[in-house]
Amino acid sequence: MAKINPLMALPLVVALVFFGLARFGMGREDAQQLPSSQLGRDTPSIASVTPLGDLPPLSDEMLDLPGVKLVNYWASWCAPCRAEHPQLKMLQEAGVTIYGINYKDEAPNALGFLDDLGNPYTAIGADEPGRTALEWGVYGVPETYVIDGEGKISYRFAGPITVEIMEKYIKPEIAKAAGDAN
Repeated sequence: MAKINPLMALPLVVALVFFGLARFGMGREDAQQLPSSQLGRDTPSIASVTPLGDLPPLSDEMLDLPGVKLVNYWASWCAPCRAEHPQLKMLQEAGVTIYGINYKDEAPNALGFLDDLGNPYTAIGADEPGRTALEWGVYGVPETYVIDGEGKISYRFAGPITVEIMEKYIKPEIAKAAGDAN
């Protein structure tokens, strides 16, 4: 009787694990959304962000102010950030406070991006080394957090905000966070 080498089953085991993980991911309500350990927690400190040009600087105290606000991580080199920018402008025009954190970018490029597309941010900070993003659990840019009136993260969206995403997820989460704060 011939012996069967256990290593021959390895590709089958790897494939089954992969398909199991894929099935789990597709079973989530929003298969595109990545999980976040920050939900329900106080916002991590942004004390290490630096001013971006002469734009109003972002501070920890701003995240604790009453009212719902968004924190948007972005970069000038990020094509999806450029694609989501019109939706951020629409949210700003609708009265939503948006704070920006420029991620691993060069200041002249970031300022040029805002000059070209407009500035939807009430205040902004630069996170050139990316340390603040690590504290927040950022996977990549763009990434947007809904912060409730008590300074807690109530929702996180990883990826560009399209009109559909804005209507289906962001606006309802802003309304939910506003309701939770009252």
